[in-house]
Amino acid sequence: MPDPLPSAAGAPPTAARSVPAALWRAIRAGRWTLVCAIVVVLIVVMAVAADLLTLIEGQSLQPDIRNLGPTGLPAGPLGGIGGAHWFGVEPLTGIDLFALVSHGARTSLLVGLGGTALATLLGVLIGASAGYLGGWWDRVVSWTADVILGFPYLIFMIALGAVAPVEFPRQLLLIVVLGLFGWPRVARIVRAQTLTLSKRDFVSAAKAMGGGPWHVFSRELLPNLWAPIIVVASLSIPSTIGSEAALSFLGVGVLPPTPSWGRTISTAIDFFQTDPMYLIFPGTLLFLVTLAFNVVGDGIRDTLDPRSGGGR
Repeated sequence: MPDPLPSAAGAPPTAARSVPAALWRAIRAGRWTLVCAIVVVLIVVMAVAADLLTLIEGQSLQPDIRNLGPTGLPAGPLGGIGGAHWFGVEPLTGIDLFALVSHGARTSLLVGLGGTALATLLGVLIGASAGYLGGWWDRVVSWTADVILGFPYLIFMIALGAVAPVEFPRQLLLIVVLGLFGWPRVARIVRAQTLTLSKRDFVSAAKAMGGGPWHVFSRELLPNLWAPIIVVASLSIPSTIGSEAALSFLGVGVLPPTPSWGRTISTAIDFFQTDPMYLIFPGTLLFLVTLAFNVVGDGIRDTLDPRSGGGR
């Protein structure tokens, strides 16, 4: 297929203009992709409307020992599940588990989406500039990305979480740290794509017509980078959510009393033998959101990647 030529307005016709349609085709292309997209939407709605749903349930995040038996375990079968407590209650405190899980979803999605957005923004800016400018800047970016990718970032995150002031917002700290350690993966893909596009005829034509570096980058290169950017971002969200859960599980993520799936799972392990439902609900939702984002991301990749055949 010949390279696209600049239009009268100076911008080449690109696949970026069909990205929304491609996203919709990706969701409709497969049954499992559609199901997982619905799961993502439901979990996002649960996170956004956590306060309203908890109010409808009639419970809150406040401890209530009236929900506990004499041994400190939930009163009633299956961890206290019933009309008043949809997921049961937390042992020893009597806090409604649905309130914990729904508000924990808000924390996990906020950190996951925020960290992915920061990593994507940095990766696009750094990777595109390295691929477009080349020279010493390209060498510095490549070397820095290699160092960060080989760095044991989990150990660094644990150490930083342990020494960070308690007053500093932990969600913001996690977003910044995950974003700073996540940009190299995005930058590598964007850099490679930029190097390829820079050699295309429509870029050369734009330069020959007097287009400056910023014009060529913003009008010719960036619109053609949206497809790989969306793909890598969609596939990065579940790993970022998992990293937040792992850090909270280890006790260096979100601090109490802010709900978090990772910390809830960590606490639930001690009660698995006597109250397995306490572990099943947050663990299942963490598994579902990770699986759903991965499946949807794969569907988007198959649709937007012209070499996969998914977009044909």
